[in-house]
Amino acid sequence: MHLDFAPLTRALAQIPRRRLFGRVAAVDGGTVGVAGLQAHAGIGDLVEITQRSGAILGGEVVALRADGLRVMTYGAADGLGIGDRVELVAEHGAAPDESWLGRVVDAFGKPLDGRPLFDGAQSAPLRAAPPAAASRKALGGRLSTGLALFNTLLPIARGQRLGVFAGSGVGKSTLLGALARGIEADVVVYALIGERGRELREFTEQVLGPEGMARAVVVAATSDQSPLVKRRAAWMAMAVAECFRDQGRHVLLITDSITRFAEAHREVALSAGETPSLRAFPPSTANLIAHLAERAGPGPAGAGDITAIFSVLVAGSDMEEPVADITRGVLDGHIVLDREIAERGRFPAVDVRRSVSRALPAIASKAENEVLARARRMTATYENAAPMIQAGLYSPGADPAVDEAIRFYPKIDEFFTMQATEGVAISYLELAQRLNMRPPAG
Repeated sequence: MHLDFAPLTRALAQIPRRRLFGRVAAVDGGTVGVAGLQAHAGIGDLVEITQRSGAILGGEVVALRADGLRVMTYGAADGLGIGDRVELVAEHGAAPDESWLGRVVDAFGKPLDGRPLFDGAQSAPLRAAPPAAASRKALGGRLSTGLALFNTLLPIARGQRLGVFAGSGVGKSTLLGALARGIEADVVVYALIGERGRELREFTEQVLGPEGMARAVVVAATSDQSPLVKRRAAWMAMAVAECFRDQGRHVLLITDSITRFAEAHREVALSAGETPSLRAFPPSTANLIAHLAERAGPGPAGAGDITAIFSVLVAGSDMEEPVADITRGVLDGHIVLDREIAERGRFPAVDVRRSVSRALPAIASKAENEVLARARRMTATYENAAPMIQAGLYSPGADPAVDEAIRFYPKIDEFFTMQATEGVAISYLELAQRLNMRPPAG
């Protein structure tokens, strides 16, 4: 019988050879002042505070001064006292391997399903730099997504980064789950940031299901947890994706949501003393989002790729609010979900006119782009005229383009809801047939 001691050996190697301690000097304004560690700690370092009761409270360094450092804790500061011992602890990053597939972990890479989980042989830092811009590959080919709309009008290329912009209750989670199950990828990493606790099991068992979970790692931070934990969950998910990418794999990373990530950062940054600006978001928010997005995408030569989908919560469909505006500017396309479309029962409730995949027209042939242009044109024509049509104010024959759109729109609208189990080429063929066009070559 062969016994594998590698996981145990790696765990033993993480035991620190020396330990550094300080003391709690102040507790105020949502942060803890610590003396004695300022010469050894850096921003983002982890600490453990041992209270007089014996309870241990984790935290993170958010600000440094010559006379001490400021720490935000992962839990309530109730019971903390002046003089409580503070230990600087090592950061181990993310170290996933095959045993992580099908598992749910927290922002620290610890299992949430009650079963043991060992680190893999390779690790990645939580806050790594993006690959060098000059060494990155170009976007890859089109990916089959399982949904006809995303196989054609809004295609997703390997290594592309897309945003899904939606308000509450318009089918965002259902769409993300469908893409997680349907997109071609070796590994799926799903970050649930700030979700309600009861939704975690529902998501893994019903939305992803056994088929989706078989190739997935879910990183979860629930709504009741510290903003430090929510922010860290996004970095943990990205680091897990980078580990698999560096093994040469194609990784699908879904982050739900980038808005809660930014809101968590706002709380941390304001507690650390940063000045609010964009609707109370600190100036560092734009760079934070851009840095996270840049870590995804095509990898360097010899590595795999990270295809990323970031959800963005937009209250009242306000695409100009700070997080939505920042995110839209750094991604390779945006998908807008519309409440009116959802209310009439169409899934996915994508507003095709306001949605863009920047992989087009490059990843489609000339004939395929002609099909897409015709479908978009008819969709826009019909939806612009819809108020008049529905009110009975439009007279047939008044506008040949509107007449044509009225004739074809039901077929296009039905196509937007179709499953696509036979790949991209079949989806284009189906759309061309619905538009009475010659099928695109290839």
